[in-house]
Amino acid sequence: MRFSKATNYALHTMLALIEASPVKPVGVQQLAESQGVSPTYLSKILTRLVKAGMIESVSGANGGYRLTRKKDDITFLDIIHAIEGNASLFECDFVHGDECLIQAVMKEAEEKMESHLKEAKLADLARKQTQA
Repeated sequence: MRFSKATNYALHTMLALIEASPVKPVGVQQLAESQGVSPTYLSKILTRLVKAGMIESVSGANGGYRLTRKKDDITFLDIIHAIEGNASLFECDFVHGDECLIQAVMKEAEEKMESHLKEAKLADLARKQTQA
């Protein structure tokens, strides 16, 4: 199983925004430079996070992006779903009747992973970084 690079950039961008001032927006150029990615590519990721309601875009000379939700309410799963969508990781293509036993095992594994990612919060990582 592998998440896209976009998810990797989204998680790191959200961590940067959680660590940033809640009042002053962070510019896309600064966010892109800190990750070594093009501002154009990162802008597409930021647009998805805006659509998911986690951040907002602030226009103007001092514009950029900032959180719209409380940092303690944002989970890894929220960010992953904003970038990857909510589709199941495994879909059985065979016809087995009522339920495919392989699909059942894969679904259970996915539910456990999602449960863990729903509990994991970037704000907790930000607190650990400041304590280190």
